[in-house]
Amino acid sequence: MSGLAARRCVRMKKGSPPLAPDAAERLRAEVPEWAIREGKRLEREFRFKGFKQALAFTVRAGEVADAEDHHPDIHLSWGRVRIEVWTHSVGGLSENDFILAAKIDAL
Repeated sequence: MSGLAARRCVRMKKGSPPLAPDAAERLRAEVPEWAIREGKRLEREFRFKGFKQALAFTVRAGEVADAEDHHPDIHLSWGRVRIEVWTHSVGGLSENDFILAAKIDAL
């Protein structure tokens, strides 16, 4: 692993400022399959052959998130998993969101 995926999420203090839009866009370039929604969260949909594969991916993504102590919203349906991630304590995006996105992409 290199780049963002090699880094670790760090605890953010409540009230810390979210990333500026230009900083968020620079980091998003490293996870190009993810979209910034409403300037406040990252989102990506993953597609699979069926429910079993989507469920297995959901479990693996959850294990990565738990290891990083940075927990996304994960929406599981037949053959699809949609993940939304943002940093609640800053009310928007932080570097942690992009680190987690890169780690999930590496799965």
